[in-house]
Amino acid sequence: MNKTFEELTPWLDKIYALNCALVLFEWDDATEAPEESSELTSKAVEILSSEYYKAIINDDVKKLLEKLSEEKDLDVKERAIVKDLKKQHESMEPIPAEEYQAYQGLIARASSVWTKAKNASDYSLFAPTLEKIIEYQKKFIDYRLKAGKKEMKPYDLLLNDFEEGFTTKELDTFFDTLKKEIVPLMQMVTDKKDKIDKTYNHRHFPVEKQRQFNRMLAEHVGFDFKRGVIKESAHPFTTNLHNKDVRITTHYFEDNLESAIFSTVHESGHALYEFQISDDLTGTPVGTGTSMGMHESQSRLFENNFGRSREFWIPLFQNLKDTYPETLADIDLDTFILGINKSTPSLIRTEADELTYSLHIMVRYEVEKMIFENKVTIDELPEVWNSKYEEYLGVTPENDAEGILQDIHWAGGSFGYFPSYALGNAIAAQIYAHLKNVMPLDEYLTSGNFAPINAYLKEHVHQYGKTKTTNEILMDMMGESFNPQYYIDYLKDKYTALYKDL
Repeated sequence: MNKTFEELTPWLDKIYALNCALVLFEWDDATEAPEESSELTSKAVEILSSEYYKAIINDDVKKLLEKLSEEKDLDVKERAIVKDLKKQHESMEPIPAEEYQAYQGLIARASSVWTKAKNASDYSLFAPTLEKIIEYQKKFIDYRLKAGKKEMKPYDLLLNDFEEGFTTKELDTFFDTLKKEIVPLMQMVTDKKDKIDKTYNHRHFPVEKQRQFNRMLAEHVGFDFKRGVIKESAHPFTTNLHNKDVRITTHYFEDNLESAIFSTVHESGHALYEFQISDDLTGTPVGTGTSMGMHESQSRLFENNFGRSREFWIPLFQNLKDTYPETLADIDLDTFILGINKSTPSLIRTEADELTYSLHIMVRYEVEKMIFENKVTIDELPEVWNSKYEEYLGVTPENDAEGILQDIHWAGGSFGYFPSYALGNAIAAQIYAHLKNVMPLDEYLTSGNFAPINAYLKEHVHQYGKTKTTNEILMDMMGESFNPQYYIDYLKDKYTALYKDL
């Protein structure tokens, strides 16, 4: 180990321990904590966040990072950690400690405020909290841009936090392409949507039976229950402490069979990424997915490219029918495959079909741009949101719960995050095309054999954590950097084939 890097190690250990504590509070708040706990518990989160800030923003760490930036003998892991910690340092240093702590306390309280507002379908209950979060975000952006003497759009700075190298310039081009290619395809499919009957999906499916089936489903794709757990939350998510403690959630609806199934497969894709991070990286700043887009590509690969294929369900469908012998007695595999791939413009992002999903992201992307370009007020957000849903998907929310309040991300301050979902869809399609070329993928899916699939993903994607960028991973694996054309071709081929005989 480099001598200077060795001096940094105690600080890295402290940063890691504090982050673990914050992750556990976040997990508890979403899964187990009592409804009234957040106000007082947030004090603990504020204090821990303050200590986390101090562990990164101090003279010792700053000097070590400056020195390490000049070192020539760092290994790959050390160099990646220095780069990532330096990015965190540069992001946090311009923000006054007391403001950072107050903001973290606000975020800790915000999720429960959002939950109450969503349950009541009343945006006015959340709007004052959201306004404070956005005010802090804008203030922090201003601090960061001035400190770095950067000529950069405010929203581009947030995008860069989640997906380095992608700005509004690249994303505008990406979404314009999707709009041009997907909207006409969506219209063709929508004209035939009534020819697919999936009313079976909304029959009665007891939650306890869903829990049993979804546990089996997670195991089927490779989820390791010795190193992971599944709980329930209002909004499914994945988090982890290290590669031997990975946690996912799902959400069950007794009148919607698909919802938990595809949430579970989706979150299992995220979990597999974290399970398969190299042991020498886990627990370090680079011991997680290299970017939000790449992380999302793994969940989308499992949820959509694998999970909505006929091959995936061949070894599973009878088990599903056996779980609900009376409810699904009249449903065969062909009917089920058409059902889980039916495309209908809808209101809820997490329930969106594969074809229309990225249009939901486009709405959020455009709304967030407006927020940080000061083109919309807090009170105008619901109306703007609804108008964009009508413009792109032809549907209009009837209430706040299915409109502006449907996502928890803004309550957590995660602005600039949503575009990673659409990028993840595109990266997943690119990786899927590659897998079909290098292995008998359909045979593995049909036989329920995920071991070689997961081993390949570990070898070429997962093990590296943040030591490689998204484009470096793609280039090393398939000799090509990010190329959204795979996504366009995948959607066109799939939906043309599904709907051609209807």
